[in-house]
Amino acid sequence: MTTLTAFRGFLGKRPYAFAGLLTLTLFLVDVAVQPAFAAFSNWATVLASFAPLAVAAMASTPAILSGGGGIDISIGPALTLVNIVIVADLLPHGLSSPMVVIPICLAIGTAIGAVNGFMVAVLRFQPVVATLCANIIISGLATQLQGDSVPAGSTGWTKDLAGSFGPVPGAVLTIGAPLLIWLLLARTPFIKALYAVGGDDATAFSAGVNVPMVRIAAYALGGLFAAIAGIALMSLINEGSASMATQYTLLAIASVALGGTALSGGRGSLLGSLLGAGSIYLIDNLLNEVHVSTLWSTAIYGAMLVFAVVVGAVLTDTRRRVA
Repeated sequence: MTTLTAFRGFLGKRPYAFAGLLTLTLFLVDVAVQPAFAAFSNWATVLASFAPLAVAAMASTPAILSGGGGIDISIGPALTLVNIVIVADLLPHGLSSPMVVIPICLAIGTAIGAVNGFMVAVLRFQPVVATLCANIIISGLATQLQGDSVPAGSTGWTKDLAGSFGPVPGAVLTIGAPLLIWLLLARTPFIKALYAVGGDDATAFSAGVNVPMVRIAAYALGGLFAAIAGIALMSLINEGSASMATQYTLLAIASVALGGTALSGGRGSLLGSLLGAGSIYLIDNLLNEVHVSTLWSTAIYGAMLVFAVVVGAVLTDTRRRVA
């Protein structure tokens, strides 16, 4: 077995490893171009700006893992809706306590995801069609709530999320929350059932898995994570902007694909999506540092998505051969 074949076999068994290697390489390049990027004093700011994309990527993962062509393109509008609800509705009415704001936001995100999951798993809508409808509805609602002017606001705990709680960067909480939830769910039968449904829903059904409920739960989980992303975004920009929805939808899906999650479902991980988001964030930072026009950004992200899909197909083929 040649070194190249062995390396491909390694990546085939650990699809997130490619994104990890790419992220590490890009990090070193960023540090070489901008040495201050790696300064400890800068980490709270860096992580805060990375958090919305990182959590949005993780939010897009459960629906894709559930298979059946599962994809949730309402993640971007959902997180911007949560962001706008905080600054346009909750804070102006004196509802600033995290014990009030966070549960309301998580409930909104989870409800959006559950409705999407119901349309896909029970009403049998194609996932793209169902979540496109949700995308349009949520975007319209977010624009209506935003109004003619961009609402703004902040409170103590959101400032800390964008900064730090003592020596701990606040974004560690927003990025770590989905990972912690995923680890806790891994101690239950749900995650295994999710992979089983994504890999072959007919076989999973034959084995006694409640396929519709698993898919509804997957979309609801994605909505929950999207709400966390919305809180992270509000903490970062201190205003509500519905126009950012499309940007996060595209980048989140690209991050999932780059992180090694099979778009056909049943294979991938939250860690891979996080690393994929890290690669995209570092590329964006590098482009800014070398003064590449932002007009090229969308084209570059699209090229990365195509590249990620091609690499994923190659690694999937390698994995099958090894198996």
